[in-house]
Amino acid sequence: MKMVFLVLALVVLGMMPFEAFAGLHKEVVEYKHGDVVLEGYLVYEDSIKESRPGILVVHDWMGLGPYAQRRADQLVELGYVAFAIDMYGKGIRPKNSDEAAAQAAIYRQDRPLMRSRAQAGLDVLMKQPLVDTKKIAAIGYCFGGGTVLELARSGVDIAGVVSFHGNLDTPHPEDDKNIKAKVLVLHGADDPFVPQKDVDAFWEAMKQTDVDWQLVLYAGAVHSFTNIDSGNDPSTGSAYNEIADKRSWQAMRTFFGELFGPSQK
Repeated sequence: MKMVFLVLALVVLGMMPFEAFAGLHKEVVEYKHGDVVLEGYLVYEDSIKESRPGILVVHDWMGLGPYAQRRADQLVELGYVAFAIDMYGKGIRPKNSDEAAAQAAIYRQDRPLMRSRAQAGLDVLMKQPLVDTKKIAAIGYCFGGGTVLELARSGVDIAGVVSFHGNLDTPHPEDDKNIKAKVLVLHGADDPFVPQKDVDAFWEAMKQTDVDWQLVLYAGAVHSFTNIDSGNDPSTGSAYNEIADKRSWQAMRTFFGELFGPSQK
């Protein structure tokens, strides 16, 4: 009989969510930018009571969804507090690439709006009790990569930004001199959606500043190389690349180690 109870207990435990063991706190956070209501995703390990670095996560052009949330969860596994922000607004989640392009264009055509919308999310992260406000960084994917670079160009006082296969162009290159954060750009060498002229322009612009910056190119990688949902056909312009995905995540970890010291885990 004891054996039966033991087996049943193990089955029940196996069905329990991971959060029950890891102490993972996941929360949908409603906040505002002006009159626009936004809905972000906050996650941290509540079994740790000491303050720790906070990482802002900016989604790709499809809006805040499972991919950005998964990346936020992975950051918490490294010992950080993560907040995946909402750039578009509560309930605005594109259903296809046409809708995504239309939403992304609103902010790409208005970089001050892009910067201030990202800042609204950063303000939420900075207010979290478990976040060490002197140790903040931001990462972004595709549209989000371009967003964190624009956030840096606003002169925001954070430790660093990381762009994964993000847009590198800016209509305000003169603002590069405002960058206080260290910059890490992780880019597919064969990305057709970020033309070489943008890569060259970014390179030359950074050389004219005192910014501590890095640009890493991954051979054979195209756009969206970190997202397994991008498929496996590079000829489409967007495709998952397992090697580049793993190498870029490790590059981010090394970068954060330089910013914040050894990982909390």
